[in-house]
Amino acid sequence: MTMQLDSMYPTRVDFGTLDEIHRAARNALPREVFDFVEGGAGQEITLRENRAAFNRWRILPDPMSGVANPSTRTELLGMTLETPILTAPFGGDAMFHIDGHLAVARAAQQHGTVSIVPEAGSYSYEQVKSAAPEAADIAQLHPFAHAPAVADRIRRAGYSAVCVTVDCPIGGFRTRNMGNRFDPDMRHFAGNLTGRDGAPGVAEVFGQLLKHGATAWNWDDLTLAAKQFRLPWIAKGVLTTEAAERAIAAGASAIVVSNHGGRQVDPAPASLTALPDIRAAVGPDLPILFDSGIRTGSDVFLALALGATAVVIGRSALYGLAAAGEAGVSRVLELLTDELRTLMTLAGAATIDRLDTSRLVRAEYFGAES
Repeated sequence: MTMQLDSMYPTRVDFGTLDEIHRAARNALPREVFDFVEGGAGQEITLRENRAAFNRWRILPDPMSGVANPSTRTELLGMTLETPILTAPFGGDAMFHIDGHLAVARAAQQHGTVSIVPEAGSYSYEQVKSAAPEAADIAQLHPFAHAPAVADRIRRAGYSAVCVTVDCPIGGFRTRNMGNRFDPDMRHFAGNLTGRDGAPGVAEVFGQLLKHGATAWNWDDLTLAAKQFRLPWIAKGVLTTEAAERAIAAGASAIVVSNHGGRQVDPAPASLTALPDIRAAVGPDLPILFDSGIRTGSDVFLALALGATAVVIGRSALYGLAAAGEAGVSRVLELLTDELRTLMTLAGAATIDRLDTSRLVRAEYFGAES
């Protein structure tokens, strides 16, 4: 049964800024749960580097460009997005709000975009699809032995694509969680538990992944499994040109340039730093999604200008969810899109496909420090 929005969460919110939403999320969550969201792996160098990378670029204004009311519409694997901002497949979502990804997907649907639905979520693929049939159109899975059966379930549930997380054979060494002795209730990750139509579930497998690692797969294993998916698939967790090329060779229709939000390898390169080289390597036509570090509309602008087709927000969507459920996520998407549209007007870009490196300059050109 789909849970209803708890009465303590408003259906409309008056958050003026994204910072207000972040503070509200911090206040709403127990400290160890907030740290689980906020933290990264190791010394959190990658986590900080993700943000620092955005500060190395500046947007060039284009006075008197004649641009007004720019369009943020774009296309992704046959899906039309009214805003180039998708929500990420973060698991354990009922820890943050009782409606979890039901609320996230409904908010995405309000804004004409897509929600990537997690395998290790609190609600099943079918429940989220029912809650927001237009937005719940990409479903995530992990490349374990059960992947073909789960992909078949995803297809039968009506999704248009599969997102395979390729950078998580084991959970990262997350010292903040370790210091907090954080031991999440795995029921929050069990929305796709074994038992529905005979398809394998994820709860036990994911619990082992977090603690011990899963059976190691390589690109050849994924290539063979993906031939059984019968849906376009996206490789999430690509950070090098070599990995991008291997994903394409394995049959991926798109990739997500991502370091898992700084939660896996530490130290690792910032996702934004890797993005231009990967775009150059794969050419102009392959769809590239981008995540890790998006906090503002200017971040969205920079990622698109440096080669992304669209971006994926994880923590930012989760802050909105924790702060005010569906209404909070909707407000995050609204603020990010409004800022993006404002910057497109000021930079003279009438459409998303007009965003490229000609709109940018490196910060050091002006003597700015990163």
